[in-house]
Amino acid sequence: MVAIPNLLLAQDQLQPTMDPGPSIAIIEHLDDYIPEDITIIDHNGNPVLFYDLLDRPTALALVYYRCPGICSPFMTEIAEVISRSDMILGKDYQVINVSFDYREGPQLAATNRNNYHNLIRGEFDPDGWRFFVADSANVAKLTEAVGFRYRRAGFDFLHTTALIFVSEEGKITRYLHGTYFLPIDLKLAVVETAAGRSGPSFSRVLAFCYSYDPAGQRYVLDITKIGGVLILFVALSILGILVLGRPKKRQKEIAQP
Repeated sequence: MVAIPNLLLAQDQLQPTMDPGPSIAIIEHLDDYIPEDITIIDHNGNPVLFYDLLDRPTALALVYYRCPGICSPFMTEIAEVISRSDMILGKDYQVINVSFDYREGPQLAATNRNNYHNLIRGEFDPDGWRFFVADSANVAKLTEAVGFRYRRAGFDFLHTTALIFVSEEGKITRYLHGTYFLPIDLKLAVVETAAGRSGPSFSRVLAFCYSYDPAGQRYVLDITKIGGVLILFVALSILGILVLGRPKKRQKEIAQP
């Protein structure tokens, strides 16, 4: 067993280590497997192996509970899609929240558990959506395993959001990016995760069209990206017309006596 309070306090002065790469991004690690030695701490202060929780399709949500930005609408949307879905939480799938801020303790996990459970409409299994914290070493292992990259900004963090689906074998199968989810996206992700199949989601297209604004702490339509794609499409279309149209003109000239 792990001495939880001492473990968390001992990590307070440490920074999670992350491999070099893009910051404030989620790099999809489809078909990779979650390490079996990651330990997280539940809302009662009990340590548990993340791998041991994987007894059904799992949607992993990496957040931090004091977040003043997108974590709150993200978790509110999780409660909303749970309420709207015909999938049964706790039976067909489960949601696991893990704080990537190693300074946060089980009490915050418990408070958030109560707050967001109260947003779910209808009856549900409370163990279907569980809230955890972790020390810096395990935060680093988990975030690196799923490609979750963030940056510290003073007391807070700059980051983006996604539901990351993991099979019972620990295989990463799908990412639902952003802060809005359709019940059909959730159902498709759960069904394919249960079958061990991986693949991109339509939300990946939406993630391309929208960028996270750290200053406003929200997603905004990326006009530059969309404009660039449209310009490239028009340019290629014109080039195609010119290239394909030129031989026909020559053939007509040769055919004339």
